[in-house]
Amino acid sequence: MADLITPRTLSGFRDYLPDVMLAREKVLDTARRVYRSYGFTPIDTPACESLDVLLGKGGDESDKRIYLVRMVEAKKEEMGLRFDLTVPFARFAAQHINQLGTPFKRYAMGPVWRGERPGQGRYREFWQCDFDTIGTTSNASDIETALVVNDLFTALNFDKFEIRINNRLLLNGLLELKGLAERAVPLLRSLDKLPKIGREKVAEEMVKEAAVTAEQAGTVLDLAETTGPNSEVLDKVEAFFAASPNDKAAEGIRRLRELLVVAETVGVPEGRIKIDLSICRGLDYYTGTIYETFLTDLPGIGSVCSGGRYDNLASKYTKQVLPGVGASLGVDRLIAAMEELKHPWLTGQTTPAQVLVVNFDATRLGDYQRIASVLRAAGVSVEVYPEAGKKVGQQFAYAEKRGFKLAVTAGPAEFEQSVWKVKDLAKREEATVPEAEVVAKVKAVIK
Repeated sequence: MADLITPRTLSGFRDYLPDVMLAREKVLDTARRVYRSYGFTPIDTPACESLDVLLGKGGDESDKRIYLVRMVEAKKEEMGLRFDLTVPFARFAAQHINQLGTPFKRYAMGPVWRGERPGQGRYREFWQCDFDTIGTTSNASDIETALVVNDLFTALNFDKFEIRINNRLLLNGLLELKGLAERAVPLLRSLDKLPKIGREKVAEEMVKEAAVTAEQAGTVLDLAETTGPNSEVLDKVEAFFAASPNDKAAEGIRRLRELLVVAETVGVPEGRIKIDLSICRGLDYYTGTIYETFLTDLPGIGSVCSGGRYDNLASKYTKQVLPGVGASLGVDRLIAAMEELKHPWLTGQTTPAQVLVVNFDATRLGDYQRIASVLRAAGVSVEVYPEAGKKVGQQFAYAEKRGFKLAVTAGPAEFEQSVWKVKDLAKREEATVPEAEVVAKVKAVIK
């Protein structure tokens, strides 16, 4: 007999048991509903892309984390697993935009893979829920992105979250003024690490990786660490550039001011959106407004929904100008946060069914399935217990353990009277009702 293989999951990957998976599916359904409410339409792209599609789009650091794919028998094509859903969307848009027209608003949901070091809420395989608008440079789309994120987390039953925004044009404008535009990539990659490693180490890395002076690194960090109320931060930035005006910085400031005004007009709660000049997003393709969303009760888990404007990404695949903007919900990191915060959607329930029909009498299986069908037709999810030999007490224990709300039972006496017993498992209250009233009774309890 062959040796048994030890069952195990790979580092950076995880299994989802039913109680967490039910909450995860609810997150996906909620995101889908919110995205659709803004007119975003669904698309999908393959898990694998040609390597030339993936490489060089997120930057050198991103390239190092791409999983290569090859066939066991022979290497016929160079392929990689997608590391996000934005790069495949840029390829998709370049390929199909003439048919779709612009602006085009899409959402997509699916797994992505990055060879990162696993940590709290950080996995090598994880799901993203993206929404993007492509084919317009209008600030209205940037503003809408922030509004979608706000509505999304409100719908996900969070009230303590913060959407931090910045605009790459401010940072790029500063680098132009200081003659550092050609070193933007390594400088911004280092700056992206500011919350994790602090000012001193970021400055050291800038000097080393971007070949700038300590004074130049300090100037970048001074701007990034400008703090205060939103209007005050933007006033300080304007004053910073007053002596040496820069068109990019001015446009970045204008876009951020307009976003704040519209958000206030719409009714986004005060303090929900915060200007944070230290965020710059590590991927190289961002060009304008950028977003990171933090749960204020668990900031250490990192951003759970991020994105930004990318005006040049599709240019890798087409000569047509296809600017875009969007954001991505990190589902698995969010689920990890929900587990940590004991989110109300994680109830411990391990079944999607609301009602268990107790299998009291094997000769009455047809009647049990019939009442289950009647309830399902009325929109109630129902499971019929499969084994008639089990004691009723054992079937009730099964129902309670899995989180059913109700149990519906009938034995010989009930069938003789054409009635059913409906038991509220949480309250341990039982009522006997005529068969014609079973649906109404069940719905009254599970409403």
